[in-house]
Amino acid sequence: MRYHTLWQKQRGISLSDLLVWAVILILVSISGLKVAPAYIEFSSIKRNLAAMVKDIDTQTTSPSQIKISFDKRAQIDGIKSINGQDIKINKENGRIVLSASYVVQIPLVSNISLHIDFQASSE
Repeated sequence: MRYHTLWQKQRGISLSDLLVWAVILILVSISGLKVAPAYIEFSSIKRNLAAMVKDIDTQTTSPSQIKISFDKRAQIDGIKSINGQDIKINKENGRIVLSASYVVQIPLVSNISLHIDFQASSE
């Protein structure tokens, strides 16, 4: 009887549970490491669009100059998902708003991939 009460008081994690959780943690971290560069590039695109709107003179800057300016900034920051031709230029309430939509497909395992739609805007 004393053996039975000691066994009930013991708590903890078994080796098999530890291995299962370790595998799950490793899979989640590998997926996160594959997805992180796409989100870093998205934040860089968004930051460049916002900086360009601050630098643009609304009266004298043409759409082609804006696209060329983005291409130069993209080359400096290593942006490869979009280029200047993908930028949409709109005027809202007398302000220029730059936006871009693009898709990133990240291969995970074998024929399984992650499809992420991004929509960056200067607002």
